[in-house]
Amino acid sequence: MKHAASLNDSRPDPVRTGPRLADRIRRSQLPLHLLLCAYVAVTLFPLVWLLLSSFKTNREITVDTWALPKRLDLANYKAAWESAHIGRYALNSLVVTLAACFLTLLFASATAFALSRMRYRGLSKRLYAFVLAGLIVPPSAVFIPLYRLVTELGLIDTLPSLILVYCTYALPITVFILHAFMRSVPPELEEAGVADGLGAAGLFARIILPVTAPALVTVFILAFIGNWNEYIFSQLFVTTESLRTLPTGMATFNDGYRTNFSSLSAAVIIGIAPVLAVYLFLQRRIIDGMTAGSIKG
Repeated sequence: MKHAASLNDSRPDPVRTGPRLADRIRRSQLPLHLLLCAYVAVTLFPLVWLLLSSFKTNREITVDTWALPKRLDLANYKAAWESAHIGRYALNSLVVTLAACFLTLLFASATAFALSRMRYRGLSKRLYAFVLAGLIVPPSAVFIPLYRLVTELGLIDTLPSLILVYCTYALPITVFILHAFMRSVPPELEEAGVADGLGAAGLFARIILPVTAPALVTVFILAFIGNWNEYIFSQLFVTTESLRTLPTGMATFNDGYRTNFSSLSAAVIIGIAPVLAVYLFLQRRIIDGMTAGSIKG
C-alpha cells in the first residue's frame, strides 16, 4: 500500500504542469504572432493613410504628407459626392452589382442542385467539368468576341450588358462552391421531402436552399466584392458618363482633378466603404461557407 501510494505521489500534477505547457506553447508562437501583427500593420497602413489624407487640403498633402490633418473637415467628401458625381457612379455600381449577384445565385444554385442531387448517367460529370472549364479562361481572351456579341444583342453602352457579363464570369466559381456544399447535404433530408410529396422544385426551394444558406452568403460576398471592383469590362462596354460604374468613374475623376488629391482620397474612401462594410459584417459567413462543404453530413 505504501509502495502504491508512493507511485501515485510520483505522478506529475496536471494542475501544475498544464500552465507550464501552455506557456511554452505561447512562447513558441510568439514569433508567428509578431509576424502576423507586422503583416496586418503593413496591410492597413495604406488604408489609414488614405483616410487621413481625405481630411487634408492639397497643401497639407503635398507639403507634409505624413502629418496628421489639422482638422476633420468633410468638405472633400462633399466635393467628391456632388462635383465629381461619385454618388451617381456609386448608384450605378450598386444596381449592377446587386442584379448580377441575384442572377448568379439563382442560376448557380439551380445548376449546382441539378449536378449534385439529380444524377444523370454519364452526363453529370461532363457537364460539371464543362462548367468548371470557365475558371481557366482568362477575361482578356474573350474581349473581342464578347464585345461583338454584346453589340449584336444591342446591349452595348447599357447597364444590362455589365450585369450579364458579371453573372457569366461568376457562375463557374459559384457553381463549384455550391456543388461541394450540396453534396454534403444528407440524403435523408431529400427522402423525407419525397415522402411528404415534394417534387424536384419543392426539394430545391424548401430543403436544399435553406440548408445551403451559409454557402449562398459566401458566394454572394465574393460576387459582390468582385463585381463592385471590376474595371475592365465596365470600361469596355459603357462609355456614357451617366452610366459609368464607380471604378471607371474614379478614373475620369482622376483625369478631371489631377491636382485635387484630397478630393480624390475622399472619393476612394467612398468607393471602398460599402465593400469593407459588407465584408466586416459577414466575414465569419465566408469561412463557414467555404469549410462546411468539405465536411460530409
